[in-house]
Amino acid sequence: MRKTYRGERIEVTFDRGLCIHVAECLLRLPEVFALRKRPWIAPDEASPDAVAATVEKCPSGALEYRRLDGGAQEQTAEPATVTPMRNGPLLLRGRFEIRDADGTRRTLPRASLCRCGLSASKPFCDNTHLKERFRAEGEQFRVELSPVRPALEQPMTREEDPRA
Repeated sequence: MRKTYRGERIEVTFDRGLCIHVAECLLRLPEVFALRKRPWIAPDEASPDAVAATVEKCPSGALEYRRLDGGAQEQTAEPATVTPMRNGPLLLRGRFEIRDADGTRRTLPRASLCRCGLSASKPFCDNTHLKERFRAEGEQFRVELSPVRPALEQPMTREEDPRA
């Protein structure tokens, strides 16, 4: 479920069910994205440009934004691109429609799709590939340690995530 955090100049939405705990938000803009603070997203704590740039780094599409100040909305790649990550999901970028297992259709600018076949939230990745040691060719994706990723191969589970 997507929750909205509205600031004066930009609003940010977050869908915890899509988050794969890469933590670009927490690491790049901690004054806006603070895991243990409530609300955990404070869009007015940085410029709308900085918030938008950080949200666009979210590989899963869990974060999206809408500019309220007349600034540019997210520009997506045309056509959409699919990049297999080494030992991980398929990263999609661009404007595309995805149909969930229950038939719900979503239009997203970014997504991380399951490639191991073991995700409990197909078609989206839920990091099961890490636990099951899935191996496949692809681009190396750099993940840094963070509050949601205390060990590279052991991200926080959705159940442990305090942003519920």
